[in-house]
Amino acid sequence: MLLCVSASHKTASFDLLERLSVPTTPVAPLIAAHDECVQGAVVVATCNRFEAYVDMDEPVTAAVAVGVEATLSAIEAATGVPASELDGSYTVLGGGDVAEHLFSVASGLESVVVGEGEIAGQVRRALSESRQLGTTSGELERLFQRASEAQRGVKNATAIGRAGRSLVRLGLELADSRIADWSTQRVLLVGTGAYAAATVAALRDQGAEDISVHSPSGRAAKFAAKHGLRAVSAETFPSAVAHADLVITCTTSEKHVVSAATFAAGRTAAEAAGPASAGCPVDHSSRRLVIDLGLPRNVDPDVATVPGVDLLDLETIRLHAPLEELQATDAARDLVRDAARRFASVGERKNITPAVVALRAHVFGVLDAEVARVRARGDEGGQTEQALRHLVGVLLHTPTTRAHELAESGRGDDYVSALSALFGIDVAEAPAPASRVADAG
Repeated sequence: MLLCVSASHKTASFDLLERLSVPTTPVAPLIAAHDECVQGAVVVATCNRFEAYVDMDEPVTAAVAVGVEATLSAIEAATGVPASELDGSYTVLGGGDVAEHLFSVASGLESVVVGEGEIAGQVRRALSESRQLGTTSGELERLFQRASEAQRGVKNATAIGRAGRSLVRLGLELADSRIADWSTQRVLLVGTGAYAAATVAALRDQGAEDISVHSPSGRAAKFAAKHGLRAVSAETFPSAVAHADLVITCTTSEKHVVSAATFAAGRTAAEAAGPASAGCPVDHSSRRLVIDLGLPRNVDPDVATVPGVDLLDLETIRLHAPLEELQATDAARDLVRDAARRFASVGERKNITPAVVALRAHVFGVLDAEVARVRARGDEGGQTEQALRHLVGVLLHTPTTRAHELAESGRGDDYVSALSALFGIDVAEAPAPASRVADAG
């Protein structure tokens, strides 16, 4: 049984999501180790959501409650956020709803900005990380692989990918209203990850030419060389912040990389160096903008108190996102629902397989006894045995087909009940089939 415990920008504050995004230890192994009925776990943690996908042993009584308990306990152990603080900030999905939700998430339909493309890679990385941690299961593998397929289908068949805008581009569009000429802007990028590369592309699309980069982890020089930027060292970073018209942060640092103190240090350094500092003086009269795309936050909120500096963070971007204009098309939603139905259909067919095998084992057991009697009477040439086996194969075709039809319509239990009522077959206690039984028909 699949289960999803989801805290997202729709249910939780960014403050809470920020705390969930910096676990001291991986969460998935803690979930998997909570109880033997937990078959596996995959955690998707992004700037907009924290979700645990859990595979539970379905026959277990109160499997959902055990799965939720495992997730909340693991979150508390890894992040320090107690379960009581999460009350009202998460939702629980089970069964077929899990697939439709993940497929929607992977397709960007549940993002702050509908259609943003970063989430697809984040979902793939979540599965890869769980593989490395050894916490996946066969059903979780199938779920996440089908999610990637659904995402590609939505992207290729609808306009959602073309119409959707990433958080980076939306942030720049919000900044566009206060920037008359992007080519004159001194832009400082802080970070060198995937978001940084997307930011450089978006900045150049806007017309920005003067872009420099700083990396708290020391990767600025390599990134700058690859993208044709100027690298900023740790020593000159405060001065670069003070001189920049636009600062964009997108690092995975767990500490603030820009604060009011950074601006103060930069301005002090500029004043000490004189008017020629960094090629031009710091103009305290012009408005400057800091865009914080990090989670946890890269920018200390006290930056908003610096005279002449405006701060735009993820929460502000969310509030300004023109969601009505970016709602997914009906076609995109329909594709996700169809993919989820196909996923559930395959799952139901797999679940009904033991019942089909049990019926075949029962029937072929009766057949073997009858064949033994025929042979004892002298079935020369084996013609009677061949006819009996052919007859059994024909007779089993319809019940086998009907089993899959019932399973796909959610009535697999009716089939299992019928086997018990008609033949006295207990699927749970049925013996493992012989290879020729599995291959028959």
